[in-house]
Amino acid sequence: CLWEFRYAEFTSEMNTGSERCSLYLYHMRLSDDVLLDVMARFRAEMAKGLGRDTNSTATVKMLPSFVRSLPDGSEKGDFLAVDLGGSQFRALEVKVFNDGKQSSQLESKFYPTPKEVIQGSGTELFSYVADCLLDFMESKNLQHKKLPLGFTFSFPCKQTKLEEGALLAWTKHFKVRGVQGTDVVSSLRKALQKHKDIDVDVLAMVNDTVGTMMTCGYDDPHCEVGLIIGTGTNACYMEEMRHIDLVEGDEGRMCINTEWGAFGDDGALDDLRTEFDRELDLGSLNPGKQLFEKMISSLYLGELVRLILLKMTKEGLLFNGKVSTALLTKDKIEMKHVCAMEKYKEGLSNTKEILTELNLFPSEEDCIAVQHVCTIVSFRSANLCAAALAAILTRLRENKKVLRLRTTVGIDGGLYKTHPQYPKRLHKVVRRLVPNCDVRFLLSQSGSSKGAAMVTAVAYRLAAQRKQIDAVLAPFLLSLDTLREVKNKMRAELEYGLKRETQASATVKMLPTYVCGTPDGTESGKFLALDLGGTNFRVLLVKIRSGRRRSVQMYNKIFAIPLEIMQGTGEELFDHIVQCIADFLEYMGIKGARLPLGFTFSFPCRQASIDKGTLVGWTKGFKATDCEGEDVVDMLREAIRRRNEFDLDIVAVVNDTVGTMMTCGYEDPNCEIGLIAGTGSNVCYMEDMKNIEIVEGNEGKMCINTEWGGFGDNGCIDNIRTKYDKQVDEGSLNAGKQRYEKMTSGMYLGEIVRQILIDLTKQGLLFRGQISESLRKRGIFETKFLSQIESDRLALLQVRRILQQLGLDSTCEDSIIVKEVCGAVSRRAAQLCGAGLAAIVEKKRENRGVEHLQITVGVDGTLYKLHPHFSRVLQETVRELAPQCDVTFMLSEDGSGKGAALITAVAKRLHNIGRK
Repeated sequence: CLWEFRYAEFTSEMNTGSERCSLYLYHMRLSDDVLLDVMARFRAEMAKGLGRDTNSTATVKMLPSFVRSLPDGSEKGDFLAVDLGGSQFRALEVKVFNDGKQSSQLESKFYPTPKEVIQGSGTELFSYVADCLLDFMESKNLQHKKLPLGFTFSFPCKQTKLEEGALLAWTKHFKVRGVQGTDVVSSLRKALQKHKDIDVDVLAMVNDTVGTMMTCGYDDPHCEVGLIIGTGTNACYMEEMRHIDLVEGDEGRMCINTEWGAFGDDGALDDLRTEFDRELDLGSLNPGKQLFEKMISSLYLGELVRLILLKMTKEGLLFNGKVSTALLTKDKIEMKHVCAMEKYKEGLSNTKEILTELNLFPSEEDCIAVQHVCTIVSFRSANLCAAALAAILTRLRENKKVLRLRTTVGIDGGLYKTHPQYPKRLHKVVRRLVPNCDVRFLLSQSGSSKGAAMVTAVAYRLAAQRKQIDAVLAPFLLSLDTLREVKNKMRAELEYGLKRETQASATVKMLPTYVCGTPDGTESGKFLALDLGGTNFRVLLVKIRSGRRRSVQMYNKIFAIPLEIMQGTGEELFDHIVQCIADFLEYMGIKGARLPLGFTFSFPCRQASIDKGTLVGWTKGFKATDCEGEDVVDMLREAIRRRNEFDLDIVAVVNDTVGTMMTCGYEDPNCEIGLIAGTGSNVCYMEDMKNIEIVEGNEGKMCINTEWGGFGDNGCIDNIRTKYDKQVDEGSLNAGKQRYEKMTSGMYLGEIVRQILIDLTKQGLLFRGQISESLRKRGIFETKFLSQIESDRLALLQVRRILQQLGLDSTCEDSIIVKEVCGAVSRRAAQLCGAGLAAIVEKKRENRGVEHLQITVGVDGTLYKLHPHFSRVLQETVRELAPQCDVTFMLSEDGSGKGAALITAVAKRLHNIGRK
């Protein structure tokens, strides 16, 4: 308020002398509306800089830094850093301790950067840097140690890796020859290699702005913005990878070095630039460039003040119109003078002393006027800096999709540190421009140099973590040779299941279904279908029409099966089923009709005919007593007799896999395989009767329900089972059984992921090493979460929200790892499923005796339908393992219901043909 009062008073006085000059000064005072407009312009430039097609014309280059992670407090070790970017060069040793206190120790030494080096050749510059580093290492007795080094290079570079960057242009009065366009890290390495006494590994190159963010990020995990406001000015921030077109990949975040000093180089700020800004620019080493920097950085503010004072003196408004040599000498007024003159608490004494030293001999009114000029110039700098920073904060908030952003801005630079009013002004304006952002401003205590060491420390940590994560996930990465081995073992188990002498001990049971044909299009009539395979039970009426108007119409009703019924007695279960049938028949008004019925019973059964199925064992959480070893069709007939209200012609009992094959077979006669890839996993296919030794007869074909979920129960795939598979198996209701299904089906994949996440958390690689109560709960990580997390369209922010729903408070890095774990588990499942299917299509090809097979696989199941990558990986695996088979995959529409009716219709058709 004080400065505003003085400003109003001052401009009033100035108006009496020169209305024109006061208007120039007034033009530097920017309203909030103007600042919001600058903020919008800067946001547009940011978006332009991030786009691949628009970056070349953008003034704000938005350079990727390849810094992908902030410090998390677990970093440790000894690191070297060198800092090149101003009148002094600095070498440092940084020790980072992981002692629970998150502490570090820093020792450094400054070296002057001589003018002949700043304006010499690249070879001379980097030799000088190497010489200084050697001197520092010798002074600390470090020359015999192999230490990683971080390089702070405070000039705009185009980076292609963390340890590789080509200089775009020199700034800050540097004019070194032969460096622009070359990789500065390579130049430094070459210079270091000439010193045989030291062994240094340059791991990272960072801008001073990035270094500032990383230094502050070590002390405050919320720090995701870095700001330099000193001799030069720049900002960086953590951007979502999906928005950075210049870099491949869309996972995680990366620090973007905005290089905002060039904002306005295309004329975007011309309406805000004064005649003094233009005069200053023309007299600079790089006219027309870094225009934003020239309006706000300390390198130019003193000169801007000089130009204004000179103009005012010539207008007779200051110093009795006497123009001294000081006012005519470029850069005679420096930023240190401006800072000293704005120390209001000391009154006018500082101002008078400085002006007197410059031989200006001011009056008291002159001192007040000069102080106001300094205030206006530095306040405009803070305003413009605040507007650009507010644009970055708004982008961060929108990226995170939060109503209110909490973040920290790490700051370094002489203007911010030494100017008595600057920090307060900057903070106040930023908070006014972005009221929905809670911003903490954290001054970097160790400068950007420590940041280079922190970037190196983080790179070291990530490399070590990467090794640990890779070791955990390595068993899930199956080679083509391993998958061929799985295919061959599955083929052997299929044969064992078909042979009379080995079938009893076979893990893949190869159950005959007595379904001996697929639809031929002549089926017609009304059929009932029952579908029992999970916690819901369906009753359907299916009307099949043949001929030219061939169609299938379905009506169904879903009924719940309570847990107490699922795990009660068999009699209670089948009585409940018949009650549901009665309700449906009444609902449809067909209670008196005796319709043929197909019963989809999605549990392993041993069939003696198409209408007889003996339950081998319950799966999917069913535990009804007195059912295993019993004929489920007889149990259904008994329940119908007990009710004594209606009668049904139970024609067929079928598995959901067979139903899927028949449904697709109705559309495509080439469909002779059915695959379920959902909660459970199974396959059926049409086998030549001559190969089915456990059934009499050699003519024609019969559908075999493989029940391949039991593959591996004899230990034949133990070499690919991980410790996580074993943990999931041991905690299941049927330990030691259905091992293949437990590696490939939706019912178990989420639990495998949960076991891996627990292990990674115990190793300190996830969730800051804290195992939450929710993560300890079996079944908490459902397979639907895998499908959601692995979606290509899902941003990491949404992944974090899914994990938060599960009570897992994750960082961005945690989310990337969780997504990777989900991908490894689901990919292996799809590959194993593909290897098993390849064994079956190869068998079909050999059965037909053809060199090349064309066949269709009917598929159903939520894993295949809903997971974003499962179907593609499965199909790719089949193509690789069965290259002589051209396999079409066809999605089944309601295979378990419609399929049962079609099987019933086909059975009736074949029965009628047999009678004729």
